[in-house]
Amino acid sequence: MLPIVEFKNINKSFGDNHVLVDANLSITKGETITILGGSGTGKTVYLKLLLGVMRPDSGSVMFRGQNLGDMEEKQIISMRKHIGMLFQGAALFDSLTVAENVAYPLREHFNYDEERIAHIVADRLDMVGLEGIEEMMPADLSGGMKKRVGLARAIATDPDVILYDEPTTGLDPANTKRICRLIMEMQQKLKVTSIVVTHDMEAAFTVTDRMALLHGKRFHFIGTKDEARVSHDPIVQGFIRGEMDTGDG
Repeated sequence: MLPIVEFKNINKSFGDNHVLVDANLSITKGETITILGGSGTGKTVYLKLLLGVMRPDSGSVMFRGQNLGDMEEKQIISMRKHIGMLFQGAALFDSLTVAENVAYPLREHFNYDEERIAHIVADRLDMVGLEGIEEMMPADLSGGMKKRVGLARAIATDPDVILYDEPTTGLDPANTKRICRLIMEMQQKLKVTSIVVTHDMEAAFTVTDRMALLHGKRFHFIGTKDEARVSHDPIVQGFIRGEMDTGDG
């Protein structure tokens, strides 16, 4: 079976800063994989490459067997309806209600009538435990609620893949556990593939099937969380224990 997402021999630089060098990662349909690494190692670059908002200098980004490099802008925009994203700061539109925020990708990608949009919005808010808050404004929400509204928006289009950019950053322990639980529920209920970028090791070990650790501008370790735990690799163990920043300066 073809991987749903594949990064092949990716090179990406910003000026003289070589962030990714000949990096490879293959992601299977339905799994949750966590991309780990220190600051500046290029974790979020992978999400931007998959969304097509950033292009590699060389190498291929494959989604459902298609090379994004061969797509025109119109095709990439259409492809994005199959990918949901929970941004680090939730990235809600302050001037829109909760309902309008969740409905945004539906209006962008589909020609649904307002009744169908309202039904989907209510259903997705219910899935994240926030039923009945459609008319609230983002300013009236707690940090944890904003993240859950962001997740409701990410799953509004029934995506094949959900991208999570530091999903637990800024949350207290209770909300961190809630978001981790929701990540696992989305995988089980929606059968989605989840790509989680995080430096939160506790969250990573809670939600993930496999881990991919960036070090030295490529993936130094790719394996299950159990394989990571028993690894004798000092870089892997140092990162797990929080003793090592895998950034390259």
